[in-house]
Amino acid sequence: MKELKFKTNINCSNCIKSVTPFLNQIDDIEEWKVDTDNPEKILTVLAEDDLDASTVSQTIEKAGFKSTVLA
Repeated sequence: MKELKFKTNINCSNCIKSVTPFLNQIDDIEEWKVDTDNPEKILTVLAEDDLDASTVSQTIEKAGFKSTVLA
């Protein structure tokens, strides 16, 4: 299991509702959450080790949002 973090523009509960079906369709994601209180709107993803961060980023873009992988 690994943890991935992304800076996003997912900034409210309606944004979270919009992105939920997209992130939930990725089988390798165990859990995810967005810290909307953080100014950088950090998305934290707990996922299987073989999940690539670019897959998550592309999925976020399909949902209409932006993300940057944090090291």
